[in-house]
Amino acid sequence: MDDRLFRNVMGSFATGVTVITTEIDGDIHGMTANAFMSISLNPKLIAISIGERARMLQYIKSAKQFAVNILSSNQINESKQFSGQLNLEHEVAFESYKGLPILQNSLAVVTCKLHSEYEAGDHTIFIGQVTGVKLEQHNPLLYSQGKYRELKELKE
Repeated sequence: MDDRLFRNVMGSFATGVTVITTEIDGDIHGMTANAFMSISLNPKLIAISIGERARMLQYIKSAKQFAVNILSSNQINESKQFSGQLNLEHEVAFESYKGLPILQNSLAVVTCKLHSEYEAGDHTIFIGQVTGVKLEQHNPLLYSQGKYRELKELKE
């Protein structure tokens, strides 16, 4: 199976965009990711998947906690900044929530303490036990087929 074709097929699934954040010794670390999902309601668990070459992998293992910032449609620059596609000259605006750094103006935030981790191929799947949630009234930032997208209602 061709790797490029596999990536294109997986990229055809429209997803929201997140930035995973954590803090170690006063330094804030972030990474754009779309591999995020809800796992369980009771207890409240979520999962993120981080590649073995990503620096965030060791940051999460060390911090044992992380936040998932679900980006709003006006946060394309934040998505690009934390994926390495854009180098902004100004600092990204963070605030603290449940003891973790989060991005201001995100659609939603889920804070977690590390519950468990599993190696799966060239990624590690982190299961987070939810410690807090926050929701704002914004439109989501979407990503599909290599492009940012916006949400609109379909006429039925």
